Amino acid sequence: MAWNEPGGGKDPWGGNRNNDGPPDLDEALNALKKKFSSFGGGSGGSSDGGNGKSLLPVVLGVLVILWGLMGFYQIDEKEQAVVLRLGKYHDTVGSGLHWNPKLIDSVSTVRVTEERQYSARGLMLTQDENIVEISLTVQYNIADAKAFVLNIRDPEISLKHATDSALRHVVGSTGLDGVISTGREQIAIATAEKLQDYLNIYGSGINVVKINIEEARPPTEVKSAYDDVIKAREDLERLVNEAQSYSNGIIPEARGAAQRMREEAEGYKSQVVSKAEGEAQRFVNLLTEYKKAPKVTRERLYLDAVEQVMVNSTKILVDAESGNNMLYLPLDKLIQQGNQSRVRGEGTSEELIDRISNQVIEKLQRNVESNSERRR
Repeated sequence: MAWNEPGGGKDPWGGNRNNDGPPDLDEALNALKKKFSSFGGGSGGSSDGGNGKSLLPVVLGVLVILWGLMGFYQIDEKEQAVVLRLGKYHDTVGSGLHWNPKLIDSVSTVRVTEERQYSARGLMLTQDENIVEISLTVQYNIADAKAFVLNIRDPEISLKHATDSALRHVVGSTGLDGVISTGREQIAIATAEKLQDYLNIYGSGINVVKINIEEARPPTEVKSAYDDVIKAREDLERLVNEAQSYSNGIIPEARGAAQRMREEAEGYKSQVVSKAEGEAQRFVNLLTEYKKAPKVTRERLYLDAVEQVMVNSTKILVDAESGNNMLYLPLDKLIQQGNQSRVRGEGTSEELIDRISNQVIEKLQRNVESNSERRR
């Protein structure tokens, strides 16, 4: 039967109940205190104040255990932890399992190997007083966890302000053409160097890895006019390149022609000089021979001159000494007639020459005879 049913039974508070009324609350509290005092080593018969004092070490022990367990923490390979003890810098720890007293030490974890990125866009003035719109991306990481946590209240906001200041400083020292077209890479490098100098002065612990100029263009309001300027500049560059190409082609050709003419002139000069020297030497040799035999040398010179004159002549006029008539020999016609006869197979070239020679001799003889008869 249940302990609170009529008929009795032992109640859970350690007493026998034979009446039908509810259990006494004071008796229940006293029984509970006795059980707790038995865990603390008490005699169980102590007063209420003694029971409270015996529970205090247990509670304190449990709190100390919980406080110690709360001090353990894990640091990842990519992280570093900055430890502050009572608000003052104490240590910087690396990866692994660590313990610091809770409520005494505060731990700030920083991902030092992670490469972070920050993007910005803005309008700024160039050196030649033109407005340009630039968008860029800054890639950075944390080089010094202690400086990143302690030196600056908000390092990332400071990074944004320093980036804007460095970019305006570099763009303000560069013309519009350099910013938009030719010098974007140099602007990115100069901005990264200037930004790193600012961050080092602040002691931010941030290391700038790279700055990328994603876009640099004039404002939308003047874009059409600037497009015309770009087109005109491209036309100028194209014409300059065409002129340079023509110059590169015509100048070597002219130099080659001049060198060729120079070499031809040198060759002609050598030829004329050598020929003149040869003629002079030949004349000296002829003079020497003429002094030895004037008559023979004179006859020989005459025959050589006649031979040179007659070698290119196709017609010969023969003046007979015994008469007043001249004999005309058309050698070109005779040779042409001989060639036709050879084609027809009438004879060889030697036979043709013999026949022509006989005809000339016979004609000369007839001419001499007719002149003799006339004189008689």
